[in-house]
Amino acid sequence: MLQETIDGLLFKEMVLAGASLLERNREAIDALNVFPVPDGDTGTNMSLTMKSMVKELSAMDDSSAAKIAEAASKGALKGARGNSGVILSQIFRGFARGLEGAAVITPVLFAKALKCGAETAYKAIMKPKEGTILTVIRVIAEEAQRQVRKNPDDMHALLDVVVQSGESILQKTPDMLPALKQAGVVDSGGQGLLTVFTAYRATLNGEHIDDTSMTVGEAAMLDFEDDHDALEEITFKYCTEFIIQDMPETITENDINTFRRRLARIGDCVVVVGDFSMVKVHVHTNDPGKALQYACAMGDLINLKIDNMVEERKERQARQAREAKVEEPLRDYGMVAVSLGEGFSRIFKDLSVDHIVEGGQTMNPSIEDILEAVESIRAKTVFVLPNNSNVILAATQAAELSEKNVVVIPTKNVAMGIGAVVAFQPDLSPEDNAEVMTEAANRVKTGQITFAVRDSSFEDKEIKEGDIIGIYNGKIQVVGNDVHQVALELMQVLVTDEDELITVYYGADTKQEDAQALTDEFADMYQDRDVEIHYGGQPLYYYLFSAE
Repeated sequence: MLQETIDGLLFKEMVLAGASLLERNREAIDALNVFPVPDGDTGTNMSLTMKSMVKELSAMDDSSAAKIAEAASKGALKGARGNSGVILSQIFRGFARGLEGAAVITPVLFAKALKCGAETAYKAIMKPKEGTILTVIRVIAEEAQRQVRKNPDDMHALLDVVVQSGESILQKTPDMLPALKQAGVVDSGGQGLLTVFTAYRATLNGEHIDDTSMTVGEAAMLDFEDDHDALEEITFKYCTEFIIQDMPETITENDINTFRRRLARIGDCVVVVGDFSMVKVHVHTNDPGKALQYACAMGDLINLKIDNMVEERKERQARQAREAKVEEPLRDYGMVAVSLGEGFSRIFKDLSVDHIVEGGQTMNPSIEDILEAVESIRAKTVFVLPNNSNVILAATQAAELSEKNVVVIPTKNVAMGIGAVVAFQPDLSPEDNAEVMTEAANRVKTGQITFAVRDSSFEDKEIKEGDIIGIYNGKIQVVGNDVHQVALELMQVLVTDEDELITVYYGADTKQEDAQALTDEFADMYQDRDVEIHYGGQPLYYYLFSAE
């Protein structure tokens, strides 16, 4: 029998399954990095974005497909991290728009929503690049449109086309981006999106997500996070959690589904996940005894926890009232900087940056992280320094969501961020400051020293796992086996006659005495320049150099 529609509850299960399968394959997707450096984070960023969706959906008790899609879009936007997470959030945003007002999803409507998702994602990127997740969603949407024109009533056939077309175009991404081909990898963002759609199809087919395999990754469990603070209104006051184990062999998938529906009748925020060896249960209800009674019929209960959310909220509100302070007056300017190390954070604070957002190569901050930082500052205009090319898009989205005048200075690393902060002048207008800070940031040339995590070839350079890599303005320039020697060679590429200041920022894994010895050697090499040293504390990168 053909599956013609998807209702809200089934679509919710599909999204949850997508988050779970993505988390299971997160590390493998992280490894699909063009550069053989240890900071691939696409899988992590996309998984954290999906987890934010799960968090938003956990508070939903609506059977409307459009409402489920809207909540998923909201959660994705709040938790989007990195370029891949932001683009994924835009795909879900467009998908939700395509379903507006729909109680159930037909194949034709699903294909329309995919098209809206692709169009919204493309519009969010100033210079869309083919061979990326954008290409994958566009081709999937196009093939979905062709499928429903031939057969508008078969949802199973449509999801088969979605996955098959995704697999096909993903394998072609190395032909579109030379960097992918040279690294021998497919696009990581496209792989993450395909993982989500693979989970959709598996859920539609009635498969258990643990039985769904991908060509990447190993199994892992997605943790459910319950945020009582996010609840606008508490209808059911007891947060009830427990685990069912030692279930009789007679228990079937049908029994678990029936149990889930019974919980939905007595509460909301229902989560029932696991397999026949163990089921984790969460529900907000006014009758926790009945929830436990239903569960006891299925097996033994362990790890019982019942919290009164109404009392929790009263205590929290009383505490907030006690801690409330008189608001400071509104200033003209404020500043937010993303920092990837303890030393850099201290430098930004010394330069009077108002709010430091932790994050960098290995953990990009989300849109919500940046937006919260912006909103915490009592200022008419807030400058945001992303300090990472993979954070600029999230910062731009956060700026659009804020009612304040938020100006994103497109700094690609912390050295550029420091240059921008130093150039800030409180007497200038926001527009003039933006121009001055951007110019100052762009004058900063940067070099980085890290290590290769796999064998690779890049342009004319053969790279072996463990090699030391010198990167100049985002491009691999020097390859060797000694940090000190690679640093000396990279500096000769970095410094020109026009430069007056050289700065050495050493990382968390570099000894201070080694950094000082290298800096002294630079001072001897460039006696007519000022040479400074600072502790950056950045992970994975031994050094970050700047010249200006």
